[in-house]
Amino acid sequence: MAHHDENHSQQKHVSFIGTDSFSKQISSQDLIGKRVVLYFYPKDNTPGCTIQAKDFSALISEFKAQNTIVIGVSKDSCESHQKFINAQALKIDLLSDPDLTLIKSFDVWKEKKNFSKTYFGVVRSTFLIDEKGTLIKEWKNVKSKGHAETVLSYIKSLK
Repeated sequence: MAHHDENHSQQKHVSFIGTDSFSKQISSQDLIGKRVVLYFYPKDNTPGCTIQAKDFSALISEFKAQNTIVIGVSKDSCESHQKFINAQALKIDLLSDPDLTLIKSFDVWKEKKNFSKTYFGVVRSTFLIDEKGTLIKEWKNVKSKGHAETVLSYIKSLK
C-alpha cells in the first residue's frame, strides 16, 4: 500500500554547513544523533530577533534535556554575532550566512514590503531536524514572542 504523505517536507534529508560566531564551521553531519532547531532571523540586535534569541537562550537547558540544540542563522557577520551574543548573554549558537547560501537553500529569502517599500529579506522561520538529519517540522513567518516555547512544547510532544 502506498503511503501518501501530505507534508512532503516531512521526509526531506537536510545537510548544511555554516560558520559560527567564532568562525568555526558547523556541519549538520557533526550534529547527527541530536535534534536541531535551526531558526532563521533577519538581523542581530533588532527588537524581534533579540526577543527570540533571548527566549531560546532562557530555555536552552530544557532543549538540551530533549537532546536538542538551537542554532540561529542570519546574514550578519561572525563579528556581529559575537557582539550580539555578548550583549544579550545568549546561550545559543549563531551561524553567519553572508552569501545567503543556507538562507536560500531553506527558501526563507523572500520579497517583503514595509511602508510601501519592497525589498528582499529573511522571513523569520524555524526548522526542526531529527537525530538522523531529517526535516520533521517547519514554522514559517513566525512571531518572535512565545515562539521558543511553541517549539519546545512541540519537541516535548514527540515520542
